[in-house]
This record gives sequence, structure tokens and C-alpha cells, in this order.
Amino acid sequence: MNILMVYPLYPDTFWSFKHALKFVSKHASFPPLGLLTVAAMLPKEWNKKLVDMNVKDLADKDILWADYVFISAMSIQSESANRVIERCVRLKAKIVAGGPLFTSSPEYYPQIDHLVLDEAEITLPQFLLDLSEGHAKHQYTTEDWANITTTPLPLWDLISINDYSSMNVQYSRGCPFDCDFCNITVLYGRVPRTKTKKQAVAELDALYTIGWRGPVFFVDDNFIGNKGKLKKEILPAMVEWNEKRGNPFYFSTEGSINLADDDLLLRLMVKAGFDAVFIGIETPNEESLVECNKIQNRNRDLIASVKKIQRAGLEVQGGFIVGFDNDPPAIFTKLTNFIQESGIVTAMVGLLNAPRGTRLHQRLLKEGRLLSDFTGNNTDFSMNFVPQMNSRDLLDGYRSILSTIYSPKYFYERVIRFMKDFQPKKKTSFHLNPNYISALFKSMVRLGVLGEERIYYWKLFLWSLFRKPHLFSLAILFTIYGFHFRKVSNTF
Repeated sequence: MNILMVYPLYPDTFWSFKHALKFVSKHASFPPLGLLTVAAMLPKEWNKKLVDMNVKDLADKDILWADYVFISAMSIQSESANRVIERCVRLKAKIVAGGPLFTSSPEYYPQIDHLVLDEAEITLPQFLLDLSEGHAKHQYTTEDWANITTTPLPLWDLISINDYSSMNVQYSRGCPFDCDFCNITVLYGRVPRTKTKKQAVAELDALYTIGWRGPVFFVDDNFIGNKGKLKKEILPAMVEWNEKRGNPFYFSTEGSINLADDDLLLRLMVKAGFDAVFIGIETPNEESLVECNKIQNRNRDLIASVKKIQRAGLEVQGGFIVGFDNDPPAIFTKLTNFIQESGIVTAMVGLLNAPRGTRLHQRLLKEGRLLSDFTGNNTDFSMNFVPQMNSRDLLDGYRSILSTIYSPKYFYERVIRFMKDFQPKKKTSFHLNPNYISALFKSMVRLGVLGEERIYYWKLFLWSLFRKPHLFSLAILFTIYGFHFRKVSNTF
């Protein structure tokens, strides 16, 4: 068999970091981890080729070479995925599709030959068996959760690591919380399932062996879902692994705000090499937190929790949402002030949407307020339901948040506020990356000479160089992030 694996394009959003990647001469932030893992589940004797369309174009000859084209995508990639499917149909190529996009909306894809849905550890072997016996079905699905201790290492030799700014690994699936707008528990369940310590170390070994040095992102939707195992097994093993090899990696991940309640977990994560964590803060409005069942965020001083995590040595990157039924007219000013006071530099603010399968989706369906399916992009000024607040007021308020927090004045003020208090773990090794040196000089020209932010840029440049020299590279990274956020928000 000749198997072509295709990863569709991401649109230009806050999450794509498209404009930031140009500074470091990279094509994409992360490799397609799901497809690389699926590739490792296919028979070894099959020929496999991967085309990440965020890195290079998909050619007709690639499709014609393949006996089967495997496509995996998230909802936000649906436009590109649809174009790939059209090309495959036109060229009479057989298609196998899976991943969140197709699992959420299989009825939209009758033209796909085989839909291998839910978790591949369960449904892919069933498909492969039927295929070998000549009677593969159109759709494979399961209500069971996979035992991810059986998940193989990704097939890293299908990509060039030089195309990406970071590598990624997965340790767990599932989240113990059940926020009503989030489809993670729909896709992966409430009980976090974890890999073994041996697997976690093997994941790191594999990346080290292929020559990677630098950032590694744990893609887990809530890395701290099983805190006990992390503290007893995984993080101590990571500490030992990283120190033994001279700290070749530094890590980031996603977690929940209750990380601030566990001093030991904080210390171990920093000691293991974590320097950033993305947290869904959503809103400073308590009534909206009650509405969306964000129990881990309720009845706490959210800014104090953020500051505690940052003082421990972890940069907090925050997700925020407006458009809840209980959001008052003052929410836009209140959220803007919260973001500034918290010092969260990477503040991703989106409009509330209702993904399929969520409790929010079910409620809005009963209330007759749903308009369409969720596109996967909550930052493009679209909502898939009728909000309680006047739509024009909501969109104008959302626009005012973006234009404020991403403006040079407010953005650079937030960077300095964060850096004054941030004390990360001192790195015991330094990996010189020519792309980072190039990014520094590009930023000096593009932002310091040609950019609207040039006054703020040089103020931060000199302040960090003399007052916080160990954070100078982080300061430059933030200036590049700010440029990306402004470019994207200015297109709306």
C-alpha cells in the first residue's frame, strides 16, 4: 500500500502564529501529531508519505501516487479539508478520514470512502482488519475510551523538524472538569487517561534522538488532570531525564487554574523544565462562570491565582470568552482591565460558540437559538447562536477589547508588568539557534524601525536588556507575538 497522509491548512488566526513564524523562518508551529501517531499504527511494510499543507503544497502527483489518502483535521481546518476532499474525489483517490472534524460531523462527508472516527487506537485496527479481508465499511465508531498505554510513538521520520518552531507530545487525554461550552469531554471523556512513565520518557527520547533541541508542547487539554500521578511519577522522571541530558528541552502545556492551589506541583513542573501554561480563565464575571459550569474558576481571586503561578516561574497564557448570557454591558471594560492587571501577555479573547455535543449546544438547541455549526474559530467575529446581548453591542465590545489589549501602548505595558514579577528557573544550558538571532535582527528592523510600535519596542528592548537581561529573549519573543496579534486583529 502507498499511503498519503494529509494535514489541511490552518486559517490565519490568533492561534496560527503565522506572522510570528516568519521571524524565525519556520512554516508552522507544531507538526501534525495525530497523523504521525496514526502512521505508526499502520502496517510497517506500507509506504507512507505525509504532506502538512501548512508546510508545503499538496500536489496532484502526491494524490495519484496513493492507494489511500488519510486526512485528519480539526474543525477550524474544515475549509481546507473540504478542498482536499474535492481534489481526491476528482482524481478518484480513495479517502480515509478521522480526527475531531469528522468525528463531530460525519454526516457532512458521504463522499469519503471510510470514516474512521473517535479514537484511532480502537477504530483503526477494525478498519485495517476489514480492509485486509476486502469488506471495509463506510464508517467506524466506538463509545469506548482507548487505553493510551498502547499508543505507539509517533513516526517522526515522516517530517522535517526544521519546518516547525516547536515539537509536541501527548501524555494524557480527557479533563475532570465539564465546562458547558467545551467539547473536550465529549471527545475524550471526564476521566483523564494517562500514559505510563516509561512511555513519557520514550516520547522525550524519540525527540532527542531525531536531533530536536528547544521547546516541546504537551498537547494535553488539561495536563494536571491527574495531579497525583504527575507528582509521584511523571514529573520526577522528567526532572531526571532533562538534567541527565543537559536540559535540551523546555516545556509548555495547557492546564486549569487550580494549579495555583498546589505548591508542590508548581515546583515540580518548573524543575522539570516547564516555563509556560495556557489556562482557560474565560471571564472575571462570577455569574458567567456559574452559567458555564466553570467550577474550578469560581469563588477565587483569579488575578491572585495567576500571579502565584507566574511567581513560581510559569508564564500564564490565558483564554478568555465574551458572549455569555450573564455578561453585563460593562464586561468589555472589566475584561480589558483584568487582562492588563493580571499581566497576561498572551491573552486570547474569543466569542462564545457552541460546539456540537456540548451541554451549551444542547441548551441552545432547546431554546431555538442555534444558527449553524461551530467553525472551530471563535476569533473571527462570528457566533453560531443568537446571544442575549444585542449582537451589534457584543461585536462592538469585542472589537474594543482586541483593539485595546493588542495596541502597542497596552500590549507593551502588559509585557513590562509581567516581566517585573516573573522569575523563571535559570537555565543551566544554552542552545544557540541561528533562527533566533535572525529573529532579533528582523524584529529590530520590522518593529523597531518600520513598526507603529517602535517607541514602545525600544523602551522594552533597553529596559529588559539592562534590568532583566536573563529575560531579554522572552521580551523579544513577546514583541513578535504582539506584531502577530495586531496583524490578525486588524483584518477584522
